[in-house]
Amino acid sequence: MYIHIGNNKVVRKSEILGVFDLDSATVSINTRNYLSKAQKEKRVITLGYDLPKSFIILKNNEVYLSPFNTSSIVK
Repeated sequence: MYIHIGNNKVVRKSEILGVFDLDSATVSINTRNYLSKAQKEKRVITLGYDLPKSFIILKNNEVYLSPFNTSSIVK
């Protein structure tokens, strides 16, 4: 099964490790450090030009910033 995560990007459901709300997850310093490290390593991919609402971590360690709510992606 494939899941649309924004900006015409689809990924296999089996490749997704987690879908996280950007606002609530970044309260933790550990999450902010993880995202900062991923960005420095150029593993963060922004989907679209809108303000990101969620981030998706894949098994290949790519991190996608999505303009969709987590509930929209999980459905």
